[in-house]
Amino acid sequence: MFHIVLVEPEIPANTGNIARTCAATGCVLHLVRPLGFSTDDKQLKRAGLDYWHLLDVRYHDSLQELWDKHPQGRFFYTETKGTICYTDVAFQPGDFLVFGKETRGLPDEVLQRNLDRVLRIPIRAGARSLNLSNAVAIVVFEALRQQGFSGLVRSAQP
Repeated sequence: MFHIVLVEPEIPANTGNIARTCAATGCVLHLVRPLGFSTDDKQLKRAGLDYWHLLDVRYHDSLQELWDKHPQGRFFYTETKGTICYTDVAFQPGDFLVFGKETRGLPDEVLQRNLDRVLRIPIRAGARSLNLSNAVAIVVFEALRQQGFSGLVRSAQP
């Protein structure tokens, strides 16, 4: 339904948690190299638990390569420097939700080229940022909420 893009992720446990979120929600996970870990990393696999068979993960050598493969895609970039609240966007199925590396976020040139699509999750003054896997979950579930959680089980069956 949605595409989650991690640009040069550095921490395997974060990527594993995000992979689990993608597997549980049907989102496609795109990993943009270089990765700060091996995809055989035990922490990565442990965080994803036994959901790997449900995951559609795709690898790209650059963000440009991803853009070139999806020229009609709608890309939104989540960053602490964003000026648009993530809840103010009308997400559509197929949107690409892009997140940067844990230590530096997204490159400034990417943000400058896309100012009208740089989103922010509100946090209190003085706090630097949220954990990457938490930020992804927050934005993904807002996008899914807007779609009525289509295709997902809304309540447990007795």
